[in-house]
Amino acid sequence: MYIATSLDGFIATKDGGIDWLSEIPNPEKSDYGYSAFMSGVDALVMGRNTFEKVVSLGRWPYDKPVFVLSHTLDKVPEEVVGKAEIIGGPIKAITKHLSQRGYYHLYVDGGRVIQSFLEADAIDEMIITQVPTLLGDGIPLFGKLARRLTFRLKKTKIYDNLVQSHYVRDR
Repeated sequence: MYIATSLDGFIATKDGGIDWLSEIPNPEKSDYGYSAFMSGVDALVMGRNTFEKVVSLGRWPYDKPVFVLSHTLDKVPEEVVGKAEIIGGPIKAITKHLSQRGYYHLYVDGGRVIQSFLEADAIDEMIITQVPTLLGDGIPLFGKLARRLTFRLKKTKIYDNLVQSHYVRDR
């Protein structure tokens, strides 16, 4: 998992807006470790809302397979056929299916999808970049869990005005 949150723990505004992320000055023109992170990823798993947001940007940003968790979509738009596919089912079954296809290191993205993977205890690492903005309301990164999950801080890095923390699951 690699994601940015506001100080108050939101990943997007209530309507799914992420414009507030582009308001962050980036004098170093850094990708905040994203390229290094992506070099270790086999495939992406995201929810329908995140997928639709990415498709709306016009240019497909991924060179790795994307799997979209959705109960409502039955096909992907023509422009991403062969790049993205719809999958569904319980998280453990999905991860087993993807590992059988050779995808072991998954980038999980999207609020509900991240929460579902956490509930299934299927996230081993979290890289969270905290943006010094208070949104006040929006789509939260974390939701309720049936049990406690413990992570260990691996490292923290400061990028200008952002704090990025890398956590690993403590099993």
